[in-house]
Amino acid sequence: MIAFDVITIFPEFFNGPFDFGMIRRGREKGLVEIQVHDLRNFTLDRHRTVDDRPFGGGEGMVFKPEPIFKAVETVRKTQEAEVVVLSAAGRRFSQAEALSLSKAEQVILICGRYEGIDERVTEHLATAEISVGDFILSGGEIAAAMVVDAVTRYIPGVVGKEESILRDSFSDPAADTQLVEHPHYTRPVEFRGWKVPEILVSGDHEAIRKWRHEAAVKKTEKNRPDLLEKL
Repeated sequence: MIAFDVITIFPEFFNGPFDFGMIRRGREKGLVEIQVHDLRNFTLDRHRTVDDRPFGGGEGMVFKPEPIFKAVETVRKTQEAEVVVLSAAGRRFSQAEALSLSKAEQVILICGRYEGIDERVTEHLATAEISVGDFILSGGEIAAAMVVDAVTRYIPGVVGKEESILRDSFSDPAADTQLVEHPHYTRPVEFRGWKVPEILVSGDHEAIRKWRHEAAVKKTEKNRPDLLEKL
């Protein structure tokens, strides 16, 4: 079993994302435990202040270190827990990262907001600083839901057909070159004049396997040429 603890100033955000599909199935089976914690509950002043102006000037507000340290130290079940800051400045989240996190007993996710989080959290509390992509979100809540989903897929017993994970895009985190998944087609064979590639209805499994690999390479070259740079 894996335990996720999400620290956020908007706990209501997670009323939906964790109640559907695979994550819900994992929770119902007792394979995944998720607790969402309101950061404001770990403040000491009557205004429940979680942020302040940045030293050195500049626009926006920065999350204070005190409530975050207190929150993590309160919810942490083990010193080996992974403490992840979700930040645009972090290293890019990947399938390999998801697989690594899935081996932890507890993953604590800190959702950033505003201009960011006091760097002392990242330097002295977090075990990782992660970004889900080269774009800016208004907060780390969406990113946290993405991380929980990606990691949960690796928990044994959550996905009905576990072999399907091996066919996903980026399915081999250790591979030198990652490919996006090959195109998929289903019935009808012809739709508005567009036909399914004949090879897919031929019944020739070896030819289909080769076609799928070549199609995956072409799609990767079109949509993610950066993944082919290692070739």
